Amino acid sequence: MTRIRATARAADKNTPAGGAVQLLRVPALEIRQGPTRRLYTFAIDGKKVPQFAAVSRVRRDEQKQLHGYQRPEVLNHVAAIRRYIESDDNPLLPNAIVIAFDERVKFVPATTPGNEPEGTGYVRTGTLQVPINHLWEDVDKPGFIVDGQQRCAAIRDASVDAFPICVTAFITGEHADQRSQFILVNSTKPLPKGLIHELLPTASGALPTPLRVRQLPATVLERLNYDERSPLQHMIQTPTNPTGVIKDNSVLKMVENSISDGVLYRFRGDDALPNVGLMFTVLANFWTAVRDVFGEEAWNKPPRKSRLMHGAGVISMGFLMDAIADHHGPGEDLPDANEFAAALKTVKDDCRWTGGTWDFGDGVVWRWNDIQNTPRDIQRVTDFLLGRYRASLTTGNGRKAKRRR
Repeated sequence: MTRIRATARAADKNTPAGGAVQLLRVPALEIRQGPTRRLYTFAIDGKKVPQFAAVSRVRRDEQKQLHGYQRPEVLNHVAAIRRYIESDDNPLLPNAIVIAFDERVKFVPATTPGNEPEGTGYVRTGTLQVPINHLWEDVDKPGFIVDGQQRCAAIRDASVDAFPICVTAFITGEHADQRSQFILVNSTKPLPKGLIHELLPTASGALPTPLRVRQLPATVLERLNYDERSPLQHMIQTPTNPTGVIKDNSVLKMVENSISDGVLYRFRGDDALPNVGLMFTVLANFWTAVRDVFGEEAWNKPPRKSRLMHGAGVISMGFLMDAIADHHGPGEDLPDANEFAAALKTVKDDCRWTGGTWDFGDGVVWRWNDIQNTPRDIQRVTDFLLGRYRASLTTGNGRKAKRRR
């Protein structure tokens, strides 16, 4: 159905049988952009938006012609926003939603041209008049949501009496204009994951589950990257530390694995706050030992020159850290840097971080830089390191360590 037909249908319903059309009047600012462009900004209870605006779903008709522009609601996203609105003591959604109105919506200025306050020739106050009819179907409503459908759906479904929001709107009779604005609004790159990870440690309030799960590892990463006692200080690449040689995601995965099933699990605080200090101590001790054992040849080099600084190296070494700590003792009985170093020396001669070939025992020669940051290669290196370390526990050094426990 075209926009013209939708408007005609709406006009036909302005009858006693179809219910009377009412005008929703909201205070608004009209902002001039370009010779003929006008934007309107106003505040309204988000629960009232469905009365006059709908979502134009992208679809094709029987002739395969494209209609609409919005993707379906992302239920997980809607649910996360809804939980935030319902559970946070002081929720805030600062971004305005964007609505495209058809020409039935009118702006009535409060001032006549030439009487605006000095220096405000591009803006004037007034009232936006929006027709509403509770019998209209979505296609008959005067507004379509160009940006913010997930927020609108969350507010619509949230168990709150009201939730005021900001709206930015424009008036157009062309569906193509609506679609072009939708593309412009949504074609920018999403927020980089690295920036999200860097912001997480200082974020507060109710976060979506995937972000909440990463908040603790991101906090530990921040300590590793910026604490002056850390051997990894300024070595982890983040948006504010772009010269770091280790990808932040590699460190996050290493930390996440240990929090889930390794030595850091002891300090995650299921019934209390996590002990980030002890997590940092374990990691600082271990990576100090890694630096001392493998030396300048492999340390603080770009991954293309040292696979120790590569995702496969960082993550597999994290599993080795867990195994060494597990053998050392339970609870807060943690290896210091010297004890970690003694264990690492048992595998040092078999590692090929910067040259040579790995002997994984599968009959295939693996050059040092054949190792890639893939689950299969990470597992291959991990199994090799753990196998060499566990084999060393049957030697004199291993028996001595057990007697010390």
